[in-house]
Amino acid sequence: MSELTRPAPASVAAPVSGAVPVPAGLQTFLALDFGIKRTGFAVGNRLMRTAQPQGTISAEGDARFVKIAQHIKEWQPDALVVGVPFHPDGAAHENTLRARKFARQLHGRFKLPVFEVDERYTTTEALSMGAKDADAAAACIILEQFLRSIP
Repeated sequence: MSELTRPAPASVAAPVSGAVPVPAGLQTFLALDFGIKRTGFAVGNRLMRTAQPQGTISAEGDARFVKIAQHIKEWQPDALVVGVPFHPDGAAHENTLRARKFARQLHGRFKLPVFEVDERYTTTEALSMGAKDADAAAACIILEQFLRSIP
């Protein structure tokens, strides 16, 4: 089951269990499945509680943020959702820290609320469903998990 986090004061993500209090005004979300070389993304909305994969950004560093800015401009989300990987036992690892840093950078650059979702097994699930773009499909799974968790 997914553990969700929300931005705490000073936009440092703090873990919480169960449903995440998400202000009702946040309706449209862009989710990102962060990877060192590729970042999948999906969009979805609170009303339908569904998401649609939108592709993969194949870029690193500032080039990645330029492409993300283009997608934010196109989709105009109210908030962002970032998948954060953990070991099967829930322990953090190097990519956990990278994804959380990425989430903080998104908040700092785009001034949007950023929510984190435990993304264990999302890529495996996407591949088992036959996804042609596993990164985008994983972002879709991450976003749908998030949307199902909010009231």
